[in-house]
Amino acid sequence: MRIALHQPEIPANTGNIGRTCVAVGVGLDLIEPLGFRLSEKELRRAGMDYWAQLDVRRHLNFEIFSQTFRQEHPAGCIWMATTKAERTYADVTYGPEDCILFGKESAGIPEEILVDHRQDCIRIPMGSDIRSLNLSNAVAIILYEALRQQGFPGLTGAGELHRLSWKE
Repeated sequence: MRIALHQPEIPANTGNIGRTCVAVGVGLDLIEPLGFRLSEKELRRAGMDYWAQLDVRRHLNFEIFSQTFRQEHPAGCIWMATTKAERTYADVTYGPEDCILFGKESAGIPEEILVDHRQDCIRIPMGSDIRSLNLSNAVAIILYEALRQQGFPGLTGAGELHRLSWKE
């Protein structure tokens, strides 16, 4: 699986998302223009030491990203997370070749993209008095549902306590 961010604006969000991607073994696609430089301190701080382990790819625009993704993953779907969707993220079935696309923090995915992909749009249910969730939280919510549906592929069992042992 892959996560794609369309024109992300806040480096700390992208760093957090990159760290989540490394934790679960998925790649990250960044669609330009970015609202920051990849060398920014906030990005490195949020991504911690994990950024070097991240499979991250940059694309000049959505068309190039979409074409590249479809060539590399012909069986995959690009799910588009938007507050405007009819279906929720839990209403669809995710596959190992899929990508979940998120828009920039201030405006989401442009409607010019969404209008051609109605069947691929998904949303996170929210109360009507809030515009959106934090981008890194939204990525985590949908990504973990997609991985849950696939049996958390490649993810190991429980960790160990640092100082003590579990009581029998």
